[in-house]
Amino acid sequence: MSTRVAAIDCGTNSVRLLIADLAGDTLTDVERMMEIVRLGQDVDRTGRLAPEALARTFAAMRRYQELIERHGAGATRVVATSATRDAANRQDFVDGVREIFGVAPEVVSGEEEAEFSFTGATGDLARLSLDAPYLVLDPGGGSTEFVVGDRHVEGAISVDIGSVRLFERHLKHAGDPPPAAAVESVVADIEAALDLVSQSVPVQKANTLVGLAGSVTTVASIALDLPFYDSLRIHHSRISASDVHEVTRKLLSMTHGDRLAIPSMHPGRADVIGAGALILDRVLRRFAFSQVIVSERDILDGIAWSLAR
Repeated sequence: MSTRVAAIDCGTNSVRLLIADLAGDTLTDVERMMEIVRLGQDVDRTGRLAPEALARTFAAMRRYQELIERHGAGATRVVATSATRDAANRQDFVDGVREIFGVAPEVVSGEEEAEFSFTGATGDLARLSLDAPYLVLDPGGGSTEFVVGDRHVEGAISVDIGSVRLFERHLKHAGDPPPAAAVESVVADIEAALDLVSQSVPVQKANTLVGLAGSVTTVASIALDLPFYDSLRIHHSRISASDVHEVTRKLLSMTHGDRLAIPSMHPGRADVIGAGALILDRVLRRFAFSQVIVSERDILDGIAWSLAR
């Protein structure tokens, strides 16, 4: 017998929905949706959620609630991450979510976010015969999570580098394409964060890098030269470090219009994808991984599994 649940992940750049049926150790998608709402617009600078960003987010959530009702999902869990953690007016967000879904959102810590991501990303890796432990990398819009583990988490940390945060801090007004000095500023922020990762998480134990979320999957889609965004082709693809480096170089040399023209590019990622790609690029360089295993399973799946438990 299966149980139908609904999981909502509200990040800095996107809000996503998974309605799934849980039966034993199997999670089967009913609906999986994503909308770019840029909730974290200017949060790094102002420390507050902008009214127009809240309005975009609530509009998407109302559409999700209609789907939840239509599909008859039972338990619903709403998780909010980096942008909401950082916002002084996050109560406005909490009140709006409670009105829409009838449950309060859980503004989780970076470590909790990392554990959700690990559970979601590693749940179906057994059939790939990969060398464990894994380093699970989850670059979001406002923060990036690093988790090391095999069947269980051995270490996790969330650091304040993300595609939206880095773009707004260094690239938004730098030029199109950005000059080398602006890119170097992004790299410096990433490397400082990776220093913290090295000190806090046993990265040296990891044999396999697993990457998830929009920046990683978009880089994979470009490396695979897909004619459109194809999650089935992307899921569990193996992208070499050299291909990641080349895609990152190209993205940072393009104009915004050039990036928009990439067939697999979501329009809402075209401005921030260069910064997001740089996070993956520097992780591969810093920790000497030869490739990244790309997963379409992520924090949403982890939230859904938590409802089963």
